[in-house]
Amino acid sequence: MQLQTQFTVVEDVLIVRLDGELDHHSAARLKIEWQDHLHQEGIKHVILNLDALHFMDSSGLGVVLGRYKEVKQLGGEMIVCSVTPAVKRLFNMSGLFKIVRLESNEDFALSSLGVAS
Repeated sequence: MQLQTQFTVVEDVLIVRLDGELDHHSAARLKIEWQDHLHQEGIKHVILNLDALHFMDSSGLGVVLGRYKEVKQLGGEMIVCSVTPAVKRLFNMSGLFKIVRLESNEDFALSSLGVAS
């Protein structure tokens, strides 16, 4: 299953929604698309919605970690929400949840950043 991406901006927050499988075949394309959107004027925070992501491998984790570092350099925060059990297990094993906050859904993530949905 191919990876589908959707990027939405709400105030200073870039919402990244992923659908499908994030593996070594799709990681490079996602990295470029994500960076292009991240460096738009006024973007500070990122919400990564993984509700429809069915699979992720280590190359996908690398893309997420790299964008986390870019967001930190902007003085912002990255929040992950709506994570499926399989992807959540991967995030836990990798230790990513020690640096990236997890929220139950997009609305909670937006409100935690002070943005009304």
